Amino acid sequence: MPTMDYRGSSLPFASIGRSILSLRRDQVHTVDAGRHHESAPLDLDLEALQKRVADLFLDLSSSDDELLSLAWVRKLLDGFLGCQDEFRGILFGCSQGRRVNLSRPPLDRLLSDYFDRAVKALDVCNAVRDGIDQLRRWRRHLEIALAALGGGGRILGEGQLRRARKALTDLAILMIDEKEAGGGSVLTLRNRSFGRAGKEPPHHRRAGSGGTAVSSSGHHRSLSWSVSRSWSAARQLQAIGNNLTPPRGNEVTATNGLAVPVFTMSSVLFFVMWALVAAIPCQDRGLQTHFWVPRNFSWAASITSLHDRIFEESKRKERKSSCGMLKEIHHMEKCIRHLTELLDPVDFPLTEGKETELRQGVEELAEVCNTMKDGLEQLERQVREVFLRTVRSRTEGLDCLSKSHHPD
Repeated sequence: MPTMDYRGSSLPFASIGRSILSLRRDQVHTVDAGRHHESAPLDLDLEALQKRVADLFLDLSSSDDELLSLAWVRKLLDGFLGCQDEFRGILFGCSQGRRVNLSRPPLDRLLSDYFDRAVKALDVCNAVRDGIDQLRRWRRHLEIALAALGGGGRILGEGQLRRARKALTDLAILMIDEKEAGGGSVLTLRNRSFGRAGKEPPHHRRAGSGGTAVSSSGHHRSLSWSVSRSWSAARQLQAIGNNLTPPRGNEVTATNGLAVPVFTMSSVLFFVMWALVAAIPCQDRGLQTHFWVPRNFSWAASITSLHDRIFEESKRKERKSSCGMLKEIHHMEKCIRHLTELLDPVDFPLTEGKETELRQGVEELAEVCNTMKDGLEQLERQVREVFLRTVRSRTEGLDCLSKSHHPD
């Protein structure tokens, strides 16, 4: 049974309940006033990141009606990109102006683990992009049905209704096949990477384990464009969340507090990828994960609430048969079922009540179709941006680590 327990009393990390700043202020008594002055900007940056994350998940958890809608997922990705930029700023500031040695244990290990998780997240981004392509193909079937049942007050003929019924039936079969195939029936044949927009030079240098490479021209791409049929979103999520544990008090002290934002961003990255897999059709979807956040974090309660609500929703009977929990997918499935029932069988001529009910169903389906048309384009751009910024953030982070190992 997956849980997101956030009890923190039994862990050494419980001391962080005094807040990052108070923990670091305890150290000030052992250093001179000059060093205290240098640490103040870092303290403020660390607190600012915690506040940004807390505000993001508080906002997301308060959007009951929008949970897992296209608008909600886009808000999640927007917030994640903002947190990622703030985290990059902290690392860059530490390696440059504040001269914090990022290569000293245990910070070097914590950062290395975070960047490994980031590499694994790139594969999820690719799989989600292919899921968005799948949703577009489904929408084209809806457009065929809508064209056959088009408005304008014209009289609906038997041929039009048969054409619409065939389009809806074909789409329902596609969605069932997709669910039974675990998302792998079509997606694995079309999986492409955001980083593979054009031809890559034949020779490249690996930049890390499992996901990205740097070509001789310096352009980054993902090696996951050829994800095999055995690739699993569920296993990928487990790999991202593996050994994701909050830092202990001595690790917070030894890293000048930087262990906290590293854990924070690792947790946020994990949740974002998990939510994307929950919402969008992916190969071998699975939401059973273990995600533990101590309640001392200001964002623990809201992120836990979101996880629990999404997971409980996934266990509902009508959701178990769906290949994605996106709100618009749920609406689309309901519209398809309703219209299919109205169209099968159909006696001619249509009664006034039957035609009115049919046109109302068409209006609902058209609304879903239009929402998906606009929302999917924007969502794909955001997922692409998450992919590219994650690659850039990892590259810059590794560069900061390298400079800490070999300072000028």
